[in-house]
Amino acid sequence: MFFKKKEKSEVLQEAPLGYWEEKSYMLAVPKDESKDLLEGVFERVAAIEGVEIMGKCLPCEEQPGKIILVYDGEEYEVGFYESDFTLPEMLGGQTHYFSEEEIAGMRHAKKALTVFMEFREDCKKSYHLQLKLVVAMVPELLGIMDESAEKMISARWAVMAANSSVTPGSNDLFMVQAISGKTNEVWLHTHGLCRCGISELEILQSDKKNYNNHHQVISTLGSYLLDKKEPFTPGESSAYIGVLTNEQPVVVTYLPWTEGLKEYKKLTLGGAADRKEGHNSRTGLVFAYKSEEDEQRGKLSKISEFDRVWGDNPVFFISNEETARMKALAMERFHFVKEQADNKDNKIIIKIGLLVDDADSNMEREHIWFELIAFEEDRFKARLLQEPYNVEGMHTGDEGWYTVEDVTDWMIYTPEFPVSPDKAYLLV
Repeated sequence: MFFKKKEKSEVLQEAPLGYWEEKSYMLAVPKDESKDLLEGVFERVAAIEGVEIMGKCLPCEEQPGKIILVYDGEEYEVGFYESDFTLPEMLGGQTHYFSEEEIAGMRHAKKALTVFMEFREDCKKSYHLQLKLVVAMVPELLGIMDESAEKMISARWAVMAANSSVTPGSNDLFMVQAISGKTNEVWLHTHGLCRCGISELEILQSDKKNYNNHHQVISTLGSYLLDKKEPFTPGESSAYIGVLTNEQPVVVTYLPWTEGLKEYKKLTLGGAADRKEGHNSRTGLVFAYKSEEDEQRGKLSKISEFDRVWGDNPVFFISNEETARMKALAMERFHFVKEQADNKDNKIIIKIGLLVDDADSNMEREHIWFELIAFEEDRFKARLLQEPYNVEGMHTGDEGWYTVEDVTDWMIYTPEFPVSPDKAYLLV
């Protein structure tokens, strides 16, 4: 009797990081390609508030240009060079809005200035600096391709962000992409986290019905890792990132893909065969714990195992740091609310932080939505839109006067599109 030899299982190995993962690469697309992109570039960079140039050289055939600078007490080495540009076919999945004129201009563009740098520990500050550099180096900007995050950035958004005293949010630093094939299966994965010194994230065996919830899981975990100050050990550390409608906590971790794939017996997308050319460096598969006991035992569950209990409105958390950032941005850009208030075609709602009952400090506030009624000099009148949980004596429909100091967020509903503080560039 002859027995067939059992084939050895493939040994999975993590590939080295790509250049776009080790450093942050952005391609700045100019409006006018006939202009010399390098003329006056050092003077424009030196004019950025808080930037001190320590060394510089223009690019040549052998090497890119270089700027060594100090910003907010830290030294950065920034590289740059003129490069070819082709608009990738990925505008449909982008988070920024582009006018038809902007899209047409980028489709015809052939030239860009590539600006690259290594991020420091505060990745959001590094990202903010890179935006400032790109906007200064190419002042007549058509758009930006963030190569490291595989996303297009609106020039209007970039200019507004570069000029803001508020750093961009964690979600601005990475992109979540969804890939589907001939089946119902969807493969979610991030781009942009590696340049921040942490792992890219993936969710396998998602589907077209549930991928929006799964997208929220991966996005919330990515922001959590960027905002977290302590180290996160894959498979050992965990993150409490939300609550389902049945009060089931959403507690997640991730494993390097070389280990995580062992938890899957059959994959249509995202298996070893799909990783020969990419998604094979520092990237991890997200898993969840169904209970505290599972977490203690290290028993992992696939995210798809929660699909029956998502409910209509699962709650995902944001950090205190992000809450403070959102408030600062809402206050900084509150003038857009005042400017749009007289337009009767708009509906404007404003989120206000109400001091909760029996609060121990001024920080204990319930953030709740109001509808704007009218402005009077430096204050505004608004109507409460929902019943508070922890503010006795206030009810839906109550009206009151507030100031910009009370504001934590706002939304302008125009006939064309909704505008949040981060989307204020749409009104420019």
